[in-house]
Amino acid sequence: MTRALMIQGTGSDVGKSMIVAGLARVFTRRGLKVRPFKPQNMSNNAAVTADGGEIGRAQALQARAAKVPLSVHMNPVLLKPQSDVGSQVVVQGKAVGTAKAREYQAMKPKLLGAVLESFGILAADADLVLVEGAGSASEVNLRASDIANMGFARAADVPVVLLGDIDRGGVIASLVGTKAVIDPADAAMIAGFLVNRFRGDPSLFADGMATIARHTGWKSLGLVPHFDAAYKLPPEDALGLATGPSGPGVRIAVLAYPRIANFDDFDPLKLEPGVDLAFVRPGEAIPGNCALVILPGSKATIADLASLREAGWDIDLHAHVRRGGHVLGICGGYQMLGRKVADFDGIEGPPSSVEGLGLLEIETVLEGNKVLTETSGTTVDTNVPFKGYEIHIGRTTGATRPLLRLDSGKTDGMVSDSGRIAGCYIHGLLTDDRQRAHWLRKVGAPISTLRYEAEVEATLDQLADHLEKHVDCDALLALARAPKVTTAG
Repeated sequence: MTRALMIQGTGSDVGKSMIVAGLARVFTRRGLKVRPFKPQNMSNNAAVTADGGEIGRAQALQARAAKVPLSVHMNPVLLKPQSDVGSQVVVQGKAVGTAKAREYQAMKPKLLGAVLESFGILAADADLVLVEGAGSASEVNLRASDIANMGFARAADVPVVLLGDIDRGGVIASLVGTKAVIDPADAAMIAGFLVNRFRGDPSLFADGMATIARHTGWKSLGLVPHFDAAYKLPPEDALGLATGPSGPGVRIAVLAYPRIANFDDFDPLKLEPGVDLAFVRPGEAIPGNCALVILPGSKATIADLASLREAGWDIDLHAHVRRGGHVLGICGGYQMLGRKVADFDGIEGPPSSVEGLGLLEIETVLEGNKVLTETSGTTVDTNVPFKGYEIHIGRTTGATRPLLRLDSGKTDGMVSDSGRIAGCYIHGLLTDDRQRAHWLRKVGAPISTLRYEAEVEATLDQLADHLEKHVDCDALLALARAPKVTTAG
């Protein structure tokens, strides 16, 4: 019999995604067929699925924790914020249009059918579906058309565990306050609560846990200490991008423009002992001592190119190149490196055509269907293998010296005659240990010994151990019950 349980939060970034990932690994290790599910997600950090669509990166990590292939049904509604046009709306893996906030509210009742259909498809092949809510469970102003939290829980009859974050302060008020403001029928769906990211002596918060339970009537399911290895797992939100002062190692800078996308491309660099990685935000200059500057993906290339210039990074980049520095552009960043970027159809914003940075002899027109595919191949010049994925709109021409040769026989990207400026459409390039070691050698970093995928797997197991120790996982499993929707159609 399929059972389901939903983790909702008192707010954004309280740790819902990581808790679900850890629980997915806990119950998978117990021999259950676990599937992660998030009805609605908002993120520009997306993953390509085996069934040819895209989902939020957090659900990709959760699927990995459950040791199952990615499916578009794990995140049936994905919102990808763009520029003035609002957010791109992705339904069951495919973009269906764009909508501003008020327009999207009107769309949501129609999307509930797709959400329940996807949930039924997953549930039909699972022992346990772990559902992640979005944002805050107490957004009563949006409750009428909600499909992400209580709207889904009520429609599918899935019990809820509410998660609070003590690290940000006010956790007692946030949990008790949620009970106070939400509809009594919604509150009745909540069977228990968890408190996350505790630091210090847990006995000092025993009265706090009892106070929450007394005022809410919900079962206390665990006080979860801060998980020290959390930085080794991909963050979903750009707010989680690390910044800080320069440290030892070869300096690599990633430009964190406002609509940065797929920034998990650079997670492995954070773990390299010979690398000092910095995400440079608007208002900050590109450090002059960088060996490599990376232009990452963007959900709105032309808008982020304008932000790049407004920040003065175009001047910094040309100075970096004159000093002999290396530059790598990925996807939208690759498009920015060329002579021109045109969006005649207004796909990512108002129709326009702008000059690029002129560092590569390419031109890009944003047109056609979105490319969503896993891919592999080798570098053209050095024959170093890679495995990654494409997720982009646009046709780029003029590459006289391709960077990569795909296994399909096509080429991708371009490298300058100097060999110091390069770009391509392939995400995940630096996640591949072979490619990352190749790029680090080019910029003079120490020989890489990091095995990134093995590190992520080990960290997921450590997270599961952490939750097994501090959460009543048996009680959680007992709270899960058969949902209303168990089959598609």
